[in-house]
Amino acid sequence: MKPMISVVTVNYNGWELTSALIRSLECHVHTPLEVIVVDNGSRTDEAALLCARHPHIRAIRSHRNLGFAGGNNLGIAAASGQYLLLLNNDTEVEQDTLHLLAERLDREPELGAVCPKIRFFDPPRSVQFAGYTPLTPVTLRNALIGFGEPDDGRWDTPCETPYAHGAAMMVRREAILKAGAMPEMYFLYYEELDWSQRITDAGYRIGYEPRCTVFHKESRTTGPASPLKTYYLTRNRLLFARRNRRGAARRLSVLYQTAVALPKSVVLNLLHGRSDLAGAALRGARDYFRLEADDKPHRP
Repeated sequence: MKPMISVVTVNYNGWELTSALIRSLECHVHTPLEVIVVDNGSRTDEAALLCARHPHIRAIRSHRNLGFAGGNNLGIAAASGQYLLLLNNDTEVEQDTLHLLAERLDREPELGAVCPKIRFFDPPRSVQFAGYTPLTPVTLRNALIGFGEPDDGRWDTPCETPYAHGAAMMVRREAILKAGAMPEMYFLYYEELDWSQRITDAGYRIGYEPRCTVFHKESRTTGPASPLKTYYLTRNRLLFARRNRRGAARRLSVLYQTAVALPKSVVLNLLHGRSDLAGAALRGARDYFRLEADDKPHRP
């Protein structure tokens, strides 16, 4: 009998982190799982290392870094479960609660995806995610509900959220078939927001399920403020506006990002001696406009 839940995680030069995630699943989760690791262009064959340590998993070696979406899509294509649980490799679980996400999807067929409560791994282990607020139409800013707050019971009410969190999200297979794969042109950041939009456009809603908690070692791969992160956040915020806003809202959003947000970011980083971050932001905007001619928005 095949497992109902397939766990998909993407590894990039971080097999010890990935191994810690797998160990946490082994120690705490009693629900049968299919665990698929995509080794996404690591410098060495970390898929082999992970298989040697955890022989029950399935590890897929990609010799090229396919990005966050591409790596997850490769794992999803190999998965057999009814529900696909995408977990960042820098997460861990501490209780046997993953099945509660599947139960929520079973109980509410209108949900295409559901996210657990996400807490920071390091003390004081405050809340990182208890749902999202909607993105503002022009600035494309939103907030993580509960961010930085103690887990004191205020975030324990199941509800809906406009977007899923890419660190931990369970997606119904049928929703993927209707909405399509996670968009790969982003490479890193904003892809789960775009995918959430596709899922809701396909007629589904997205849930938040606080009975399940995942702990997140935030930004261990790219760093809290790195040129890589700055580049993709700048580029992909523009890309998201083009793909997910219409008419005047699209034009205003792109104008705001290039005429207000970008200059502010560059100036502040230069004032703080971070010319690398300023340059990364400028390259992100430049490369967005290079992509613009090739990437047609999915909504006219």
